[in-house]
Amino acid sequence: MSEKRNRLRPTQLHFYVNDQELDLINQKMALYGTENMSAYLRKMAIDGYVIKLDLREIRELTSQMKRIANSENQIAKRLNETDRIYEADIEEIKNNQAEIYDGINKILMSLAQLD
Repeated sequence: MSEKRNRLRPTQLHFYVNDQELDLINQKMALYGTENMSAYLRKMAIDGYVIKLDLREIRELTSQMKRIANSENQIAKRLNETDRIYEADIEEIKNNQAEIYDGINKILMSLAQLD
């Protein structure tokens, strides 16, 4: 017990990593310029940060783009069968492009707010 009381940092933390994770830690330590793993891990645990991405808007846009692709495939199939394209088809394609543009703009604006 006396050894624990005399230590600057008396509480020990313990965790496991796999070989790939250890390689990544070692690479990052090299970039940081240290060989002291305890100091590096302590620094990262205290001062490091975790980025949690909210990808809802991107998932929504992806889903929307899949629906648009299906719709446009149907237009292309109809065009191939009839050799005719209708004004309504062109309008649908324009509207689809506008929806994609709006979705991308929405994502870019939310990212700009993070700056």
